[in-house]
Amino acid sequence: MGSSLKIASVFGIAVRIHVSFLIYLAFICFSSYQEAGVEGAIQGGLLVLTLFAFVLLHEFGHAFAARIFGIRTPDITLYVIGGVARLTRIPDKPWQELIVAVAGPLVNVVIFFVLRGAIHLEQAQDPESPEIELLARVANYNWLLLVFNLIPAFPMDGGRVLRSLLAMLMPYLRATEIAARIGQGIAVLFAVYGFFRDPFLVFIALFVFYGAQQELAMARANRPSPP
Repeated sequence: MGSSLKIASVFGIAVRIHVSFLIYLAFICFSSYQEAGVEGAIQGGLLVLTLFAFVLLHEFGHAFAARIFGIRTPDITLYVIGGVARLTRIPDKPWQELIVAVAGPLVNVVIFFVLRGAIHLEQAQDPESPEIELLARVANYNWLLLVFNLIPAFPMDGGRVLRSLLAMLMPYLRATEIAARIGQGIAVLFAVYGFFRDPFLVFIALFVFYGAQQELAMARANRPSPP
C-alpha cells in the first residue's frame, strides 16, 4: 500500500493520496470526456473529488474520536477503494473501539442529512433547478459509501464494530478471529458474485480478504491470547 503522496497536513495529521486514487480519477475524467467532452470530464472529476472529500471527512471522524482516548493519527491516506486513518495503537477497551469505529459513519449520516436539507431548500426556491439532481446524486453516493462501510468485514468500519461488540463478550483475540473469518466469508461471496457480474467486486473481495488477514495478524502480535 505504498506509493502515496502527501498533499496537506490538517491538525497535525498528514493527508496522503495513493497512486491508485490518481489513476481512478484520471480514468473517470477520460471516460467522461469520451461521453460528454471537456464539460463531462470536469463534472466527472469534480464528482469524484467531492465523494472523496466526504471520505476524508469520514476518516477525520475516526481520528478525532481516537484523539479523545489519547490515540494519535499520524496520517490519513485516500485509496481508490476508500480512506484509511492510521492510528498509533488500538483502543484499550472494546467500547472505545466501538466509538472510534462509529464516529466515521456518523459523519456520513450528518453529510447526508445536510445534503437532503439543501435539496429541500433548493426545491422550495426553484423546483426546476439543475442543482437538485446533482445534490441528490451526491447524497445518494454518500449514503452508498455509508452502507458499504458498515459491511461487517475488515478493514471496513463494520468489521471493527462487530469485533468491538464481540470483544465485550469474549477475549479480544477470539473476537478478532471470528470477525476476520466472517469478513473473509463475505469477501468470498463478493468474489463469486463479481466473477459473473462485476469484475471490480473481485478486486474489492481481494482487498477485504487481505484486510481481514492483516487485522488478525496485528491482533495476534499485539494481544496474544493468554496461556
